[in-house]
This record gives sequence, structure tokens and C-alpha cells, in this order.
Amino acid sequence: MLDLFTIFSKGGIVLWCFQSTSQISQFFIPSVNSLIKTVILQERTSSNNNYEQDSLSLKYRLDNEFDLVFVIAFQKILQLSYVDKFLDDIQLEFRDKYKNDLARKNYFMDFEFSKNFKEVLKSAEEWGKAQACIPKQMRTFNESTKSKKTVASMIERKGDDKENKKNLKVIETQKNDKEVVHNGVSFNEEDLITQNRLKMAQKMGAMNSNKLKKNKEKAPKPSPKATKQPRTWPLGGAAKDISSLDYTKDKPNNNADSPIEIETNNEIVGQMVGSIKDIEIDSDSDEEESDEKFETAAERKRKNDSKKSVFSMFKGLVGRKNLTAADMDPVLEKLKEHLVAKNVAIEIATKLCDSVSSKLEGKVLGSFESVASTVKNTMIESLVQILSPKRRIDILRDAMMAKKNDKPYVMAFCGVNGVGKSTNLAKICFWLIENNLRVLIAACDTFRAGAVEQLRTHTKHLNALHPAKKHNDQQMVQLYEKGYGKDAAGIAMEAINHAKEAKYDVVLVDTAGRMQDNEPLMRALTKLIKVNEPDMVLFVGEALVGNEAVDQLVKFNQALADYSSSVTPHLIDGIVLTKFDTIDDKVGAAISMTYITGQPIVFVGTGQTYTDLKSLNAKAVVAALMK
Repeated sequence: MLDLFTIFSKGGIVLWCFQSTSQISQFFIPSVNSLIKTVILQERTSSNNNYEQDSLSLKYRLDNEFDLVFVIAFQKILQLSYVDKFLDDIQLEFRDKYKNDLARKNYFMDFEFSKNFKEVLKSAEEWGKAQACIPKQMRTFNESTKSKKTVASMIERKGDDKENKKNLKVIETQKNDKEVVHNGVSFNEEDLITQNRLKMAQKMGAMNSNKLKKNKEKAPKPSPKATKQPRTWPLGGAAKDISSLDYTKDKPNNNADSPIEIETNNEIVGQMVGSIKDIEIDSDSDEEESDEKFETAAERKRKNDSKKSVFSMFKGLVGRKNLTAADMDPVLEKLKEHLVAKNVAIEIATKLCDSVSSKLEGKVLGSFESVASTVKNTMIESLVQILSPKRRIDILRDAMMAKKNDKPYVMAFCGVNGVGKSTNLAKICFWLIENNLRVLIAACDTFRAGAVEQLRTHTKHLNALHPAKKHNDQQMVQLYEKGYGKDAAGIAMEAINHAKEAKYDVVLVDTAGRMQDNEPLMRALTKLIKVNEPDMVLFVGEALVGNEAVDQLVKFNQALADYSSSVTPHLIDGIVLTKFDTIDDKVGAAISMTYITGQPIVFVGTGQTYTDLKSLNAKAVVAALMK
């Protein structure tokens, strides 16, 4: 039983609606709004046109010719086999009845469609009952895997079971041709000769290899060479070296307040004042060559023919038929391969191509438009929309607002091992102190050896670049540390309280790297986020990864949701994409990460120095992706 059926335009105008009861709309309106917001507006349509939320299931059809959306809603527990057929039939019925009005965009009229709706629904329900009574058909021989076997695939080769060879026997056919029967499959005499020759070649090869082995065994063994003696290194870890190798505490005259001078590159000071610059990607490419990459063979032939004939230019003035899935499949297949080659996850590339297909199916091509260029331009629009932030992200403004409210702005960094969390935290810290914000770094990676020392070194260098005497004798960066083996959530809480008392503007929480499948460490991260409630949780990921990025983000978000007892758990708010300078134009990881979470890429790491921090330029990334 259908609970809700509605027809509306892509502009949001409801043309016609059916409700089973008057109160049913209050249950389905949130689900329909969610479908519009997360699927239709963001162009994330799937191949099966299905959307589920809680206990409700929604099926939809897009009519790209008239910009209409047909939506059916029903309880997920119901198995309605006729829904797809009903949607196809009702779409055709509505189009045929109001074709002229829809072509003129006359949406503000009284659509009398109740009678047609009941007739189509009744017909679809009867069709579903009839299909349920039909017994399941067996597969034909041509559909089975046995029909695809060839004689060549049945020929025995080295390593086959020797017992099966005893089952071979020779029989005479009516034409006096000799055949061999093996497990009910007959071979003619030529196949038998080919098989025997193969056996002979294998035996000869085995004999030659045995001779070589015997000759090697008879050969005299060379005398053993003198082995290299291990080198004795200074500070090798003996008892006398313990005091020199102990870095758990600062040496005398080498702490954060020490007057000892540190070599700094003062040229970078002042380069990151204000907002972060957009990343620049070399994406200069010939548009014609790029379009030719996705063209089908039929389009290339038509283009070549058009160059030969003078009158062919008049053929282009005649309107093309509506785009179908068959027209787009060859282009979309090439486009998917191109996206995967540029490091986009396979699952994401497939979903993007399905979304483009749903968006273009039924659309009428212009007089001088090709399928390849139309599909490519639509894909570019979708990719730019995915990478564009859905909400305002202005960390400097948010930090200043928190400062006015006498509380620090807290940012927590999480991610897997070795992606560059501490390094990029130091870059962000440099950007913040360049904009006159005091920063407290919380060393909450109490697991990795050397993690605290790494942050301590960064703190010294940052304070050397921005000494206290330039900022009214205020230390711009301080490290809050409690050593190793402590509770990370407790250290973060103490750091935030210390920041409130010492009037620090921003707290940057560094966490230990952890794999997405490590449940104890994921529970610890969830505890840290829940207890301290940071203003922003940033996931740090590599630009080098493809399919792994999808798995990492999905499981990190899922763990934060599952292990938090809160009704509205704090999930990932943004992404820091590191090592972007190592991937050339294979920028697909940016698409994969943003598509999965729907959250923006806030920072992009492009090197090792403090100034190698950029913001994402969606158009430049998409241009590089489609190059």
C-alpha cells in the first residue's frame, strides 16, 4: 500500500500529491525533504533510484526533459514488487496528458490527475499479483557457465589430476574419424595430437631441467667469503650513553624560555597574514583534446564525415533525439576509467557516473552539442558542486568570536598513522599566530615515541619566528604536555582549562594516529571529543590514497557515532588533505573524501615548511581531474 505519492518540479513547485490519510504527511515530509536536500540538490542519485531513512523507503524518478520529480513513499517493511513499473507508467501517463502545459512551464494550474492515478495504480497492483504467481524460470543453457566452456579450456596441462587420464578411450565415429571421450566431452583426432605434443614438450623440458640440476650438484662449491664485521657506532646504546640519549627532558639552557638562539627563516614571517591563499594547479590543457578522450567511435566517425562534406553543416541544424542511457554508456564508461586513474575511489566514480546518467537521461541535445561534451560538462558541474563548501567556514572569524566570549576556540585533529597530523597542526598554528592569535598546543598523543618532542621542537621554532618581545611580551605559542601513557581526554580538558585561565585564543589538540579498525583507540578518540566538545574536528588524510580514503572516513565517522552515547554525536567537521604536492594531477582523493562525508576540505598541505598550507580551489582541482 502506498502512503504518499507526489509530483513536483525541480524548482520545488508541487504539481500533484496523493496521501493515504490526512495525518500521513507529518511522517513522510521530513524524509522527502531529506531526499531533496541530500540526493536531488547535491546530484547524488543512485542507479536504483532508491532512498531509505529510518523505517521509510522512497522511490523516485527524474524527468529531465520537463524538470520533474516523481516520488513514492511507503513503509520499508512492505515488499512492493510493482513500484518500479508503477513509477514508469505514471511518469508516461502524466507526461502524455500535460505535455503541452509542461513544455510551456505552466505549473500553476489545476492538474486533474486522480482518476488516471487510480487506474495506473490498479493496473500495477494487478501486474504485481500476476508476477507473484508465475513460477521462477530456470536458466537456459546459453545463460549458464557450462555453455561458455571451450575445448581448449578442457585440455589437460601440467599439474592436472593424473587419475582422470585413465578415463580416456578411443571410439569410432560414423565418418571413421577417431574421437576421445573424457568425462562425457569428445575430442577429435587433431585435438588429441595437440594434447600429446604438449605432453611431449613438458616431458622434454622436465628432462632438461633435471640434467641442469645434476650438473649444478657436481660443480664444486665456492669457498665462503669473509663476512663484513659490524661497525661500532658512537652512542650505540651502552650504559655510558644513557645520559646523552635521554631526550625525555630538556637539557640545561635548552628549554622553551631559554635565551639560546634558534636558526630561523625570518623571510616567511608575514606571508600568511589574512585568509589562506588558494592552491594553484597546472591544468592548462586543450579542450578539444580533452573532449576527444571521451568521444565514442560513432561520434568520431560523424565528425570526420562532417569535415568531408560541405552540406554536412546543415545536418547539425536538425535537432537530435532525447538522450538515452544507451547513448551515454560508452562515454560514461570511459569517464569512469579516467576518474579511477586520477585516484577517485571506484565506488565514488560509479556513483558519480550514475548521477550524471540520471540527470541527463531524457534531455534534448542542442544543435551543435555532442554526447561526450555534454556528459563531460555535466560531470564538471557535479564535481565543482561536491567540492564547494555547503556552509561557511571562517576559522579566523570564529576564533575572534570565541575570544570576545572569553573562551578559547578548540580544534581537534584525528587520522591514521603517518599522514602528517603534527606537521600540519604546526602549519595551522603558524597561520594563527601570523594573525595575532595566541595558541596553546595540547600534546594528547601519549602513545607514539617522540610525539611530544616533535611538538616541543615546533613550539621553539614558532616562538623564535614570533618572539614575545614583538607581541607585548606575550608568548604566542605554548605546549601543554603531561608525558606519555596518560589519558588523552584528561590532558585535553586540562589544556582547555589552562587556556581559559591564561587567556589563550585557540587550542590545537594533537591526537595519536590510529587505524580505523582499532576499536580501543577509536573509543578513546570518541571519549576525547565527547568530553571536551571541540568547536571543530578535523580529519587529516593523505592525498595519495584512493579507495582507502573512503574506508578511513566512513569508519572514523561510524565509530564517532557508535561509541558516543549522545543522541547527536559530534562527527568530522572538515578535512585536512596532506602531501598534495606529491600527486601531480591525481587529485581524486579530494573528491572521494568530500563525497563520503559531505564535509569540506578546509586545508591542503603542499610541503614541509610552515607556509606550505593552502585552501582548496574547487574549479582548479576539477580542471586537473578532468585533464
